[in-house]
Amino acid sequence: MLTYDLIVIGFGKAGKTLAAKMATQGKKVALIERSKAMYGGTCINIACIPTKTLLVAAEKGLSFEEVMAEKNAVISRLNGKNYAAISSAGVDIIDAEAHFLSNKVIEIVAGDEKQEITAENIVINTGAISNILPIPGLTTTKNVYDSTGIQNLSTLPKRLGILGGGNIGLEFAGLFNKLGSKVTVLDAADTFLPRVEPSIATLAKQYMTEDGIEILQNIYTQEVKNDGEEVLVIAKNEIFRFDALLYATGRKPNIEPLKLENTDIQVTDRGAIQVDKHCQTAVSGVFAVGDVNGGLQFTYVSLDDFRVVFNYLAGDGSYTLENRKYVPTTMFITPPLAQIGLTEAQAKEQGLPYATKEIPVAAMPRGHVNADLRGAFKAVVNTETKEILGATIFSKGAQEIINILTVAMDNKIPYTYFTKQIFTHPTLAENLNDLFAI
Repeated sequence: MLTYDLIVIGFGKAGKTLAAKMATQGKKVALIERSKAMYGGTCINIACIPTKTLLVAAEKGLSFEEVMAEKNAVISRLNGKNYAAISSAGVDIIDAEAHFLSNKVIEIVAGDEKQEITAENIVINTGAISNILPIPGLTTTKNVYDSTGIQNLSTLPKRLGILGGGNIGLEFAGLFNKLGSKVTVLDAADTFLPRVEPSIATLAKQYMTEDGIEILQNIYTQEVKNDGEEVLVIAKNEIFRFDALLYATGRKPNIEPLKLENTDIQVTDRGAIQVDKHCQTAVSGVFAVGDVNGGLQFTYVSLDDFRVVFNYLAGDGSYTLENRKYVPTTMFITPPLAQIGLTEAQAKEQGLPYATKEIPVAAMPRGHVNADLRGAFKAVVNTETKEILGATIFSKGAQEIINILTVAMDNKIPYTYFTKQIFTHPTLAENLNDLFAI
């Protein structure tokens, strides 16, 4: 049996970073990845990077074929770069599927070849997979795709249906709309973007509708089937016809191939691996990082999981999940919609002394310079402590501006500071001066 100091299962952000870091410190490290197409993890191969590359390419007015070629070139480049970086750090990269035989013994399988390996420390970094709702015909009907499959189409569908009105569904709706598809979003929820400030959500729906995207709420899909090459979505009292269908109904932790039943590792009722504040499972020395541990499914959260585990293994263990501060998010629709902290409704629900202010982008000089007046900024502040409770930035560049507020909130900088902050001009960020003049 081969013995390592550290085994990492999965090539995601947290795992690959930890593998390289520990290897450079002289540890014997193995990283197991079952698919060469996933070197570097979900983000660079099937999620953040390819989808944003597609969006940027589409905004340049490139053809569908050119857009796909650009995406494939970026993925190939980053996939190879990740392999080279981890390998050159001294990590043994093993192309195989891994599952547990016991708490610290892993069997790796590559074709007909099997081998047992063990390590003092093991990190599970297997990410998440598409959540498949129990809708008859969803997985057996032609021209139906999840968020990975839809990125590999050879032709642009004239009519694209999307099941789900969350981040993934809406980002793909905007992308394929720009490429020229007629997009219809079928959302089972009765409210569009229910976790977003209602005034901002209303604007977002208005803009998407103006761009030609049809958004339907309260659609309960009962069956999916083919009529020739067409995809039929059968809902209550309605039938929708598309050339292709994307189901974007969430993602769930990818634990099934691991055979955790052979271990003492515990799983939550939501199917995630249960961890403590150090990302450690119920088995000492076995950790779960990234999407598989049930946390927020963002690559930057996975990177923070790396910090937690590395601090535990090579530091004093003082940095834990309990130290994690505010996590900003951005939905890459048009314009981007970024959020951090509490909404007004959440502040009210918590009984906090709060005040709010909202400013439309149409009132901002840079909006006129950009000839893009869509969007608004909204802030929620604590009137007693002067802390920023939350903010929503819905504008061009929102994904950058939100990071300014993250720094302020993490460091408890009072919102009044922003009224005197000197910003460059003309920028959208300078409007934080006015936003916090509450």
